Amino acid sequence: MEYWKKFTHSERLKHIKKALHSNVNFSEDPSLGYPASKLDEKVFNDEAPFLKDSPVLQSFVANPNHIGCHTFGTSEKAFKGTQDIEREVLNIVAVDIFKAQPDSFDGYIAPGGTEANIQALWVYRNYFINELNASPNEIAIIASEDTHYSIPKGSNLLMIDYIKIPVDFENRSVNKPTLESSIEKAIINGKKYFIIVANMGTTMFGSVDDVNTYVAVMEQNNLPFKLHIDAAYGGFIYPFSNTKSDMNFNNPNISSITIDAHKMLQAPYGTGIFICRKGLIENVLTKEAEYVEGMDLTLCGSRSGTNAVAVWAILATYGPHTWFEKISILQMRTTWLCNQLDELGIKYFRNPYMNIVTIKAEGIPEELAHKFDLVPQKHDETNQWYKIIVMGHVEVEDLLQFINELKAVRNLMVTN
Repeated sequence: MEYWKKFTHSERLKHIKKALHSNVNFSEDPSLGYPASKLDEKVFNDEAPFLKDSPVLQSFVANPNHIGCHTFGTSEKAFKGTQDIEREVLNIVAVDIFKAQPDSFDGYIAPGGTEANIQALWVYRNYFINELNASPNEIAIIASEDTHYSIPKGSNLLMIDYIKIPVDFENRSVNKPTLESSIEKAIINGKKYFIIVANMGTTMFGSVDDVNTYVAVMEQNNLPFKLHIDAAYGGFIYPFSNTKSDMNFNNPNISSITIDAHKMLQAPYGTGIFICRKGLIENVLTKEAEYVEGMDLTLCGSRSGTNAVAVWAILATYGPHTWFEKISILQMRTTWLCNQLDELGIKYFRNPYMNIVTIKAEGIPEELAHKFDLVPQKHDETNQWYKIIVMGHVEVEDLLQFINELKAVRNLMVTN
Protein backbone atom coordinates (compact mmCIF):
# COMPACT_ATOMS: atom_id res chain seq x y z
CA MET A 1 0.00 0.00 0.00
CA GLU A 2 1.44 3.33 -1.08
CA TYR A 3 -0.99 5.77 0.58
CA TRP A 4 -3.22 3.82 2.98
CA LYS A 5 -1.85 3.97 6.53
CA LYS A 6 -3.36 3.33 9.95
CA PHE A 7 -3.35 6.29 12.39
CA THR A 8 -4.02 6.54 16.11
CA HIS A 9 -6.86 8.73 17.37
CA SER A 10 -4.44 11.50 18.36
CA GLU A 11 -2.75 11.33 14.96
CA ARG A 12 -6.09 11.55 13.17
CA LEU A 13 -7.15 14.49 15.34
CA LYS A 14 -3.90 16.33 14.66
CA HIS A 15 -4.09 15.70 10.90
CA ILE A 16 -7.67 16.97 10.55
CA LYS A 17 -7.05 19.99 12.79
CA LYS A 18 -4.07 20.91 10.63
CA ALA A 19 -6.25 20.70 7.52
CA LEU A 20 -8.97 22.86 9.07
CA HIS A 21 -6.34 25.38 10.15
CA SER A 22 -5.28 25.66 6.48
CA ASN A 23 -8.86 26.45 5.46
CA VAL A 24 -10.46 29.87 5.78
CA ASN A 25 -11.71 30.43 9.33
CA PHE A 26 -15.03 32.23 9.07
CA SER A 27 -14.86 33.12 12.80
CA GLU A 28 -11.62 35.06 12.48
CA ASP A 29 -10.74 35.79 8.86
CA PRO A 30 -12.18 38.83 7.02
CA SER A 31 -13.55 36.70 4.19
CA LEU A 32 -15.88 39.10 2.43
CA GLY A 33 -16.44 37.46 -0.94
CA TYR A 34 -17.68 33.95 -0.18
CA PRO A 35 -21.39 33.12 -0.22
CA ALA A 36 -20.66 30.77 2.69
CA SER A 37 -19.81 30.65 6.36
CA LYS A 38 -19.49 28.15 9.19
CA LEU A 39 -22.73 26.57 10.38
CA ASP A 40 -24.98 29.02 12.22
CA GLU A 41 -23.65 29.25 15.79
CA LYS A 42 -27.14 29.90 17.15
CA VAL A 43 -28.06 26.37 16.11
CA PHE A 44 -24.69 24.60 15.98
CA ASN A 45 -22.56 25.42 19.01
CA ASP A 46 -18.94 25.51 17.87
CA GLU A 47 -17.78 25.86 21.49
CA ALA A 48 -19.30 22.54 22.62
CA PRO A 49 -16.64 20.70 24.67
CA PHE A 50 -17.14 17.34 22.95
CA LEU A 51 -15.97 18.83 19.63
CA LYS A 52 -12.36 18.91 20.73
CA ASP A 53 -12.13 15.10 20.44
CA SER A 54 -14.40 14.83 17.39
CA PRO A 55 -12.45 16.01 14.34
CA VAL A 56 -15.14 15.03 11.84
CA LEU A 57 -17.73 17.06 13.77
CA GLN A 58 -15.29 19.97 13.89
CA SER A 59 -15.13 19.79 10.12
CA PHE A 60 -18.93 19.61 9.93
CA VAL A 61 -19.27 22.85 11.91
CA ALA A 62 -16.48 24.55 9.93
CA ASN A 63 -18.52 23.77 6.78
CA PRO A 64 -15.84 23.54 4.01
CA ASN A 65 -17.12 23.75 0.43
CA HIS A 66 -15.33 21.38 -1.94
CA ILE A 67 -16.76 22.75 -5.17
CA GLY A 68 -14.78 21.65 -8.22
CA CYS A 69 -12.41 18.76 -8.94
CA HIS A 70 -9.21 18.90 -6.89
CA THR A 71 -7.18 16.50 -9.03
CA PHE A 72 -7.47 18.78 -12.07
CA GLY A 73 -5.97 22.26 -12.28
CA THR A 74 -6.47 24.73 -9.44
CA SER A 75 -9.15 24.85 -6.74
CA GLU A 76 -10.65 27.36 -4.32
CA LYS A 77 -7.78 28.30 -1.99
CA ALA A 78 -10.15 28.97 0.92
CA PHE A 79 -10.52 25.23 1.54
CA LYS A 80 -7.10 23.95 0.54
CA GLY A 81 -6.56 22.03 3.80
CA THR A 82 -9.54 19.70 3.53
CA GLN A 83 -9.10 19.52 -0.26
CA ASP A 84 -5.73 17.91 0.51
CA ILE A 85 -7.58 15.33 2.60
CA GLU A 86 -9.93 14.62 -0.30
CA ARG A 87 -6.92 14.03 -2.54
CA GLU A 88 -5.50 11.64 0.06
CA VAL A 89 -8.74 9.65 -0.01
CA LEU A 90 -8.73 9.51 -3.80
CA ASN A 91 -5.13 8.28 -3.80
CA ILE A 92 -6.03 5.47 -1.39
CA VAL A 93 -9.07 4.39 -3.39
CA ALA A 94 -7.62 4.81 -6.89
CA VAL A 95 -4.04 3.63 -6.32
CA ASP A 96 -4.09 1.29 -3.33
CA ILE A 97 -7.49 -0.34 -3.87
CA PHE A 98 -8.07 -0.07 -7.63
CA LYS A 99 -4.43 -0.21 -8.79
CA ALA A 100 -4.17 3.04 -10.73
CA GLN A 101 -0.76 4.60 -11.21
CA PRO A 102 -0.15 7.72 -9.09
CA ASP A 103 -1.25 10.94 -10.81
CA SER A 104 -2.96 8.97 -13.60
CA PHE A 105 -6.54 9.76 -12.60
CA ASP A 106 -9.06 12.49 -11.86
CA GLY A 107 -12.02 12.32 -9.53
CA TYR A 108 -13.93 13.70 -6.62
CA ILE A 109 -16.07 12.73 -3.65
CA ALA A 110 -19.62 13.05 -4.94
CA PRO A 111 -22.95 13.20 -3.07
CA GLY A 112 -23.54 9.50 -3.76
CA GLY A 113 -23.16 6.71 -6.30
CA THR A 114 -26.12 7.89 -8.37
CA GLU A 115 -24.37 11.14 -9.21
CA ALA A 116 -21.03 9.40 -9.72
CA ASN A 117 -22.61 7.02 -12.25
CA ILE A 118 -24.33 9.85 -14.08
CA GLN A 119 -21.06 11.79 -14.06
CA ALA A 120 -19.46 8.87 -15.93
CA LEU A 121 -22.26 8.80 -18.52
CA TRP A 122 -21.99 12.57 -18.94
CA VAL A 123 -18.20 12.43 -19.41
CA TYR A 124 -18.43 9.71 -22.06
CA ARG A 125 -21.35 11.21 -23.94
CA ASN A 126 -19.37 14.44 -24.28
CA TYR A 127 -16.16 12.54 -25.07
CA PHE A 128 -17.81 10.84 -28.05
CA ILE A 129 -19.30 14.15 -29.19
CA ASN A 130 -16.10 16.17 -28.71
CA GLU A 131 -13.49 13.65 -29.87
CA LEU A 132 -15.33 11.49 -32.42
CA ASN A 133 -17.92 13.99 -33.69
CA ALA A 134 -20.76 11.71 -32.62
CA SER A 135 -24.35 12.86 -32.40
CA PRO A 136 -26.28 11.94 -29.22
CA ASN A 137 -28.63 9.60 -31.09
CA GLU A 138 -25.59 7.54 -32.20
CA ILE A 139 -24.56 6.87 -28.58
CA ALA A 140 -26.03 4.10 -26.44
CA ILE A 141 -25.60 2.86 -22.88
CA ILE A 142 -25.23 -0.90 -22.43
CA ALA A 143 -25.89 -2.50 -19.04
CA SER A 144 -27.59 -5.54 -17.54
CA GLU A 145 -31.17 -5.60 -16.29
CA ASP A 146 -29.84 -5.83 -12.72
CA THR A 147 -28.00 -2.52 -13.10
CA HIS A 148 -28.77 0.28 -10.64
CA TYR A 149 -31.60 2.66 -11.48
CA SER A 150 -29.13 5.55 -11.74
CA ILE A 151 -28.26 4.32 -15.24
CA PRO A 152 -31.75 4.68 -16.78
CA LYS A 153 -32.02 7.94 -14.82
CA GLY A 154 -28.82 9.15 -16.48
CA SER A 155 -30.06 7.94 -19.86
CA ASN A 156 -33.17 10.06 -19.40
CA LEU A 157 -31.27 13.15 -18.26
CA LEU A 158 -28.63 12.98 -21.00
CA MET A 159 -31.10 11.91 -23.72
CA ILE A 160 -29.07 8.90 -24.87
CA ASP A 161 -30.62 5.46 -25.28
CA TYR A 162 -30.21 2.72 -22.68
CA ILE A 163 -30.06 -0.87 -23.95
CA LYS A 164 -30.93 -3.23 -21.11
CA ILE A 165 -29.39 -6.69 -21.45
CA PRO A 166 -31.33 -9.61 -19.90
CA VAL A 167 -29.57 -11.83 -17.37
CA ASP A 168 -29.93 -15.50 -16.51
CA PHE A 169 -32.58 -15.87 -13.79
CA GLU A 170 -30.49 -18.29 -11.73
CA ASN A 171 -26.92 -16.98 -11.96
CA ARG A 172 -27.67 -13.31 -12.87
CA SER A 173 -25.03 -13.26 -15.62
CA VAL A 174 -25.19 -11.65 -19.05
CA ASN A 175 -25.38 -14.22 -21.83
CA LYS A 176 -22.89 -13.47 -24.63
CA PRO A 177 -25.18 -14.49 -27.56
CA THR A 178 -27.95 -12.31 -26.10
CA LEU A 179 -25.50 -9.41 -25.78
CA GLU A 180 -24.32 -9.94 -29.37
CA SER A 181 -27.89 -9.92 -30.61
CA SER A 182 -28.65 -6.69 -28.72
CA ILE A 183 -25.56 -5.00 -30.15
CA GLU A 184 -26.39 -6.11 -33.70
CA LYS A 185 -29.88 -4.65 -33.33
CA ALA A 186 -28.41 -1.41 -31.93
CA ILE A 187 -26.07 -1.08 -34.91
CA ILE A 188 -28.98 -1.56 -37.31
CA ASN A 189 -30.78 1.23 -35.42
CA GLY A 190 -27.87 3.61 -36.00
CA LYS A 191 -25.84 3.23 -32.80
CA LYS A 192 -22.08 3.64 -33.31
CA TYR A 193 -20.64 4.51 -29.88
CA PHE A 194 -21.22 2.64 -26.64
CA ILE A 195 -20.98 3.39 -22.93
CA ILE A 196 -20.77 0.09 -21.04
CA VAL A 197 -21.65 -0.07 -17.36
CA ALA A 198 -20.45 -3.24 -15.64
CA ASN A 199 -21.44 -4.04 -12.07
CA MET A 200 -19.22 -4.88 -9.15
CA GLY A 201 -22.02 -5.95 -6.85
CA THR A 202 -25.55 -5.19 -8.02
CA THR A 203 -27.85 -3.65 -5.43
CA MET A 204 -30.29 -6.56 -5.29
CA PHE A 205 -28.09 -9.59 -5.92
CA GLY A 206 -24.49 -8.57 -5.31
CA SER A 207 -23.79 -10.04 -8.76
CA VAL A 208 -20.56 -9.12 -10.54
CA ASP A 209 -20.42 -8.74 -14.31
CA ASP A 210 -17.72 -10.31 -16.47
CA VAL A 211 -16.21 -7.27 -18.17
CA ASN A 212 -14.43 -9.48 -20.68
CA THR A 213 -17.78 -10.54 -22.16
CA TYR A 214 -18.62 -6.92 -22.95
CA VAL A 215 -15.14 -6.14 -24.27
CA ALA A 216 -15.07 -9.20 -26.53
CA VAL A 217 -18.34 -8.24 -28.24
CA MET A 218 -17.22 -4.62 -28.68
CA GLU A 219 -13.87 -5.63 -30.15
CA GLN A 220 -15.25 -8.26 -32.52
CA ASN A 221 -17.50 -5.55 -33.98
CA ASN A 222 -14.76 -2.87 -33.97
CA LEU A 223 -16.98 -0.56 -31.94
CA PRO A 224 -15.72 2.50 -30.03
CA PHE A 225 -16.63 2.14 -26.34
CA LYS A 226 -15.90 3.36 -22.83
CA LEU A 227 -16.25 1.00 -19.87
CA HIS A 228 -17.43 2.22 -16.47
CA ILE A 229 -17.49 0.03 -13.36
CA ASP A 230 -20.37 0.60 -10.95
CA ALA A 231 -18.74 -0.55 -7.72
CA ALA A 232 -21.02 1.59 -5.57
CA TYR A 233 -21.81 -1.41 -3.41
CA GLY A 234 -18.89 -3.77 -3.99
CA GLY A 235 -16.00 -1.30 -4.12
CA PHE A 236 -14.99 -1.70 -0.51
CA ILE A 237 -15.59 -5.50 -0.46
CA TYR A 238 -14.78 -7.20 -3.74
CA PRO A 239 -11.16 -6.01 -4.19
CA PHE A 240 -10.39 -7.49 -0.75
CA SER A 241 -12.31 -10.75 -1.05
CA ASN A 242 -11.23 -11.40 -4.64
CA THR A 243 -7.64 -10.21 -4.90
CA LYS A 244 -7.28 -11.74 -8.39
CA SER A 245 -10.04 -9.58 -9.87
CA ASP A 246 -9.23 -7.68 -13.05
CA MET A 247 -11.91 -5.05 -12.40
CA ASN A 248 -9.43 -2.27 -11.70
CA PHE A 249 -7.21 0.22 -13.51
CA ASN A 250 -4.68 -2.49 -14.37
CA ASN A 251 -7.28 -3.44 -16.97
CA PRO A 252 -6.71 -1.00 -19.86
CA ASN A 253 -10.34 -1.31 -20.97
CA ILE A 254 -11.68 0.20 -17.74
CA SER A 255 -11.93 4.00 -17.83
CA SER A 256 -13.78 4.87 -14.61
CA ILE A 257 -15.14 3.51 -11.36
CA THR A 258 -17.89 4.55 -8.94
CA ILE A 259 -17.65 3.61 -5.25
CA ASP A 260 -19.99 4.46 -2.38
CA ALA A 261 -18.44 5.16 1.01
CA HIS A 262 -21.83 5.38 2.72
CA LYS A 263 -22.49 1.66 2.26
CA MET A 264 -19.79 -0.75 3.50
CA LEU A 265 -17.52 2.02 4.78
CA GLN A 266 -20.37 3.44 6.90
CA ALA A 267 -19.57 7.07 6.06
CA PRO A 268 -22.42 9.62 6.30
CA TYR A 269 -25.05 9.27 3.60
CA GLY A 270 -24.34 11.34 0.54
CA THR A 271 -20.77 10.08 0.11
CA GLY A 272 -19.94 8.60 -3.28
CA ILE A 273 -16.63 8.54 -5.12
CA PHE A 274 -15.98 9.01 -8.84
CA ILE A 275 -12.60 8.17 -10.37
CA CYS A 276 -11.63 8.21 -14.05
CA ARG A 277 -8.44 8.08 -16.06
CA LYS A 278 -6.68 11.33 -16.94
CA GLY A 279 -7.81 13.01 -20.14
CA LEU A 280 -11.53 12.38 -19.72
CA ILE A 281 -13.12 14.61 -17.08
CA GLU A 282 -12.32 17.82 -18.97
CA ASN A 283 -15.09 16.87 -21.37
CA VAL A 284 -17.55 18.22 -18.80
CA LEU A 285 -15.66 21.38 -17.85
CA THR A 286 -18.20 24.13 -17.10
CA LYS A 287 -16.47 27.21 -18.51
CA GLU A 288 -19.35 29.40 -17.37
CA ALA A 289 -18.28 28.87 -13.72
CA GLU A 290 -15.76 31.67 -14.06
CA TYR A 291 -16.08 32.85 -10.45
CA VAL A 292 -14.97 29.39 -9.23
CA GLU A 293 -11.18 29.03 -9.14
CA GLY A 294 -10.39 26.21 -11.56
CA MET A 295 -14.04 26.32 -12.71
CA ASP A 296 -16.14 23.18 -12.25
CA LEU A 297 -16.11 19.66 -13.68
CA THR A 298 -18.70 18.03 -11.43
CA LEU A 299 -22.41 17.47 -11.71
CA CYS A 300 -23.22 18.76 -8.21
CA GLY A 301 -21.01 21.85 -7.93
CA SER A 302 -20.87 22.75 -4.24
CA ARG A 303 -20.52 19.81 -1.86
CA SER A 304 -19.50 19.32 1.74
CA GLY A 305 -15.82 18.74 2.47
CA THR A 306 -16.86 17.01 5.68
CA ASN A 307 -17.66 13.86 3.69
CA ALA A 308 -14.05 13.67 2.53
CA VAL A 309 -12.84 14.12 6.11
CA ALA A 310 -15.20 11.37 7.29
CA VAL A 311 -13.97 8.90 4.67
CA TRP A 312 -10.34 9.68 5.47
CA ALA A 313 -10.99 9.21 9.20
CA ILE A 314 -12.57 5.79 8.62
CA LEU A 315 -9.79 4.60 6.34
CA ALA A 316 -7.12 5.93 8.71
CA THR A 317 -8.81 4.25 11.69
CA TYR A 318 -8.75 0.80 10.09
CA GLY A 319 -5.74 0.78 7.81
CA PRO A 320 -5.66 -1.81 5.02
CA HIS A 321 -5.00 -4.89 7.17
CA THR A 322 -7.74 -4.34 9.74
CA TRP A 323 -10.15 -3.55 6.91
CA PHE A 324 -9.26 -6.83 5.24
CA GLU A 325 -9.98 -8.62 8.52
CA LYS A 326 -13.39 -6.95 8.75
CA ILE A 327 -14.33 -8.03 5.23
CA SER A 328 -13.11 -11.57 5.97
CA ILE A 329 -15.37 -11.78 9.03
CA LEU A 330 -18.39 -10.64 7.03
CA GLN A 331 -17.57 -13.20 4.37
CA MET A 332 -17.48 -15.98 6.97
CA ARG A 333 -20.86 -14.91 8.39
CA THR A 334 -22.33 -14.86 4.89
CA THR A 335 -20.98 -18.33 4.18
CA TRP A 336 -22.49 -19.57 7.46
CA LEU A 337 -25.91 -18.28 6.37
CA CYS A 338 -25.58 -19.96 2.97
CA ASN A 339 -24.68 -23.26 4.63
CA GLN A 340 -27.84 -23.07 6.75
CA LEU A 341 -29.98 -22.36 3.69
CA ASP A 342 -28.35 -25.29 1.89
CA GLU A 343 -29.30 -27.63 4.74
CA LEU A 344 -32.89 -26.43 4.46
CA GLY A 345 -32.92 -26.87 0.69
CA ILE A 346 -33.76 -23.21 0.12
CA LYS A 347 -32.63 -21.74 -3.21
CA TYR A 348 -30.68 -18.49 -3.30
CA PHE A 349 -28.09 -16.53 -5.27
CA ARG A 350 -24.78 -15.39 -3.84
CA ASN A 351 -21.61 -14.25 -5.53
CA PRO A 352 -18.95 -16.06 -3.47
CA TYR A 353 -16.97 -12.84 -2.93
CA MET A 354 -19.91 -10.75 -1.72
CA ASN A 355 -21.94 -10.44 1.48
CA ILE A 356 -25.39 -10.37 -0.15
CA VAL A 357 -27.62 -13.46 -0.15
CA THR A 358 -30.73 -13.16 -2.34
CA ILE A 359 -33.27 -15.85 -1.57
CA LYS A 360 -36.04 -17.02 -3.86
CA ALA A 361 -39.29 -15.66 -2.48
CA GLU A 362 -40.95 -19.07 -2.67
CA GLY A 363 -38.71 -20.22 0.20
CA ILE A 364 -39.51 -17.36 2.57
CA PRO A 365 -42.94 -16.79 4.16
CA GLU A 366 -43.99 -13.19 3.62
CA GLU A 367 -44.61 -12.53 7.33
CA LEU A 368 -41.08 -13.69 8.17
CA ALA A 369 -39.62 -11.46 5.46
CA HIS A 370 -41.46 -8.49 7.00
CA LYS A 371 -40.38 -9.36 10.55
CA PHE A 372 -36.68 -9.44 9.66
CA ASP A 373 -36.87 -6.54 7.16
CA LEU A 374 -35.74 -8.57 4.18
CA VAL A 375 -35.77 -6.36 1.08
CA PRO A 376 -37.89 -7.60 -1.85
CA GLN A 377 -36.85 -7.22 -5.46
CA LYS A 378 -40.29 -5.72 -6.15
CA HIS A 379 -42.79 -4.25 -3.73
CA ASP A 380 -45.81 -6.00 -5.27
CA GLU A 381 -47.29 -9.43 -5.84
CA THR A 382 -44.82 -10.19 -8.68
CA ASN A 383 -41.83 -10.27 -6.29
CA GLN A 384 -39.56 -13.30 -6.78
CA TRP A 385 -36.62 -12.56 -4.47
CA TYR A 386 -35.73 -11.31 -0.96
CA LYS A 387 -32.24 -10.20 -0.01
CA ILE A 388 -30.19 -10.32 3.17
CA ILE A 389 -27.10 -8.13 3.44
CA VAL A 390 -24.58 -9.16 6.08
CA MET A 391 -23.44 -5.74 7.25
CA GLY A 392 -21.29 -5.14 10.33
CA HIS A 393 -24.27 -5.07 12.70
CA VAL A 394 -25.55 -8.44 11.44
CA GLU A 395 -23.97 -11.07 13.67
CA VAL A 396 -24.31 -14.85 13.53
CA GLU A 397 -26.76 -14.70 16.46
CA ASP A 398 -29.07 -12.49 14.35
CA LEU A 399 -28.83 -14.87 11.42
CA LEU A 400 -29.41 -17.84 13.74
CA GLN A 401 -32.63 -16.29 15.03
CA PHE A 402 -33.83 -15.90 11.44
CA ILE A 403 -32.88 -19.49 10.55
CA ASN A 404 -34.54 -20.91 13.66
CA GLU A 405 -37.79 -19.07 12.95
CA LEU A 406 -37.62 -20.14 9.32
CA LYS A 407 -37.22 -23.77 10.42
CA ALA A 408 -40.16 -23.44 12.82
CA VAL A 409 -42.44 -22.03 10.14
CA ARG A 410 -41.45 -24.71 7.64
CA ASN A 411 -41.99 -27.48 10.24
CA LEU A 412 -45.41 -26.08 11.03
CA MET A 413 -46.32 -26.05 7.33
CA VAL A 414 -45.24 -29.70 7.00
CA THR A 415 -47.25 -30.69 10.11
CA ASN A 416 -50.37 -29.02 8.81
